[in-house]
Amino acid sequence: MAQKGVQLDREIFSCSICLDLLKDPVTTSCGHSYCMKCIKGFWDRGDEKKIHSCPQCRQSFKPRPVLLKNTMLAALVEELKKTGLQAAPADHCYAGAEDVACDVCTGRKLRACKSCLVCLISYCDKHLQPHYELPAFKKHKLVEPSKKLQENICSRHDEVMKMFCRTDQQCICYLCSVDEHKGHDTVSAAAERTDRQRELEGSRENIQQRIQDREKEVKRLQQEVEAVNGSADKAVKDSEKMFSELIRLMKKRSSDVKQQLRSQQKSEVSRVKELQEKLEQEMAELKRRDAELKLLSHTEDHNQFLLSYPSLSALSEPTHSSSINIRPLRYFDDVTAALSAVRDKLQDVLREEWTNVSPTEVDVLLSAAEPTTRAGFFKYSQEITLDPNTANTELLLSEGSRKATLMDQHQSYSSHPDRFTEWSQVLSRESLTGRCYWEVEQRGAGVRVAVAYKNISRGGGWGSVFGYNDKSWSLVYDQKGYSFCYNGINTPVSGPPSSRVGVYLDHRAGILSFYSITETMTLLHRVQTTFTQPLHAGLWLYNNGNIVEFCKLK
Repeated sequence: MAQKGVQLDREIFSCSICLDLLKDPVTTSCGHSYCMKCIKGFWDRGDEKKIHSCPQCRQSFKPRPVLLKNTMLAALVEELKKTGLQAAPADHCYAGAEDVACDVCTGRKLRACKSCLVCLISYCDKHLQPHYELPAFKKHKLVEPSKKLQENICSRHDEVMKMFCRTDQQCICYLCSVDEHKGHDTVSAAAERTDRQRELEGSRENIQQRIQDREKEVKRLQQEVEAVNGSADKAVKDSEKMFSELIRLMKKRSSDVKQQLRSQQKSEVSRVKELQEKLEQEMAELKRRDAELKLLSHTEDHNQFLLSYPSLSALSEPTHSSSINIRPLRYFDDVTAALSAVRDKLQDVLREEWTNVSPTEVDVLLSAAEPTTRAGFFKYSQEITLDPNTANTELLLSEGSRKATLMDQHQSYSSHPDRFTEWSQVLSRESLTGRCYWEVEQRGAGVRVAVAYKNISRGGGWGSVFGYNDKSWSLVYDQKGYSFCYNGINTPVSGPPSSRVGVYLDHRAGILSFYSITETMTLLHRVQTTFTQPLHAGLWLYNNGNIVEFCKLK
């Protein structure tokens, strides 16, 4: 009884919000007491709705009350603590909505720590003690708390199910084994558990081994990433150094050429000015002689004229005229022409040799040039098979799903969300990235050879037709010839008619090319764009009896 009284005291002096002894107690006008921090926090959460009420009796207060510490109650709690009153069990000791509650507790139940498979009851620490102390409970099987104890009871016989029927793969009680399960392969649940446990351990070992294998693979991939990053960083550093050297060399060459040009310019200008000065001196001398001769020509004294004429009429030979060579006005055009030739050669070297700089496995700098021969395309040949889950029901797939035939009757395909429902179209199983090449052989005009994203519409309407949206590109081949279609825009295409079409895709470079295959390859159309998703090869057959097959390339 004394213990019960202490429990009662504990409840009286406990906060109904935190369930612990009151701390800095305050009392509302309705008479209920709380920890000051708890009630303030409770009212803070209701401030947005302007709701301030008592958590116990729900009496509302308006405006929000200003609470003061209840000093008498605080002193009483402190005195009770000194006399042995302990704090109420922490909130986490009580059973919550997700916990298993003790079946023995009355009132607010504590959380169970064990469940008994014999008693089919869950116990808290306090009520579990007899199972540890009394010999009658020694053979009881204690397990982690479970809400499913009643599932161990046979609904028909109200007995604990300690047997397992291997024939029906279900747990049963002993009465079931001699009743409706009579003659079945039955064992004890413990024996079946042992066998299943052995299988489970084997499965775990297999899983753990696979985890170890994957960890090793992940580690190798991490090492590969580090190697790729290290190699790329070194290549970038080396390339920057080499390009810096090339730029420095070009700048030096430019400076040398400029210096030579300016030096030659200075020399030529000096030579010309020197000749100019000599000619000007000669012109001055000639003008002086001309003035003397003019003056002499006006002399009236014949004797004086005849005496003076011999000394004035004799002119010396020009001394500089033979050394004056008038050059063309394009003095340095030959230098410009030479530099232009060097530039063209350098560009040719870059175009021809640049692909050797880029690794073939990863297009770090440039995409490799498109092949120029059919044998060159064969290096990127891709085997294409058609996905039955995407095929319209009028298409019959054969030859290992490489051939499609448009039939009069519907095929018995199962329902699938990827299936084209209105147009006789089909997509490939293969997801196409990188560089790929394939060829299509067709019998009977009336086909679209296409590539498309996986998320192209499968429903009705023209928006799901290859080439009539921004998710597909198609080459149309019918009685009128070729045309290319994208986003609903048809572009006429010229080229030799052929039953075979080649398709080249460089996903990274955004290149899609269609070729007519006869004795030679003729480019029909090339697309340069940016592909944002992996592509799938596609076909649309729209004349009954049409047959299209993806060719096996050597």
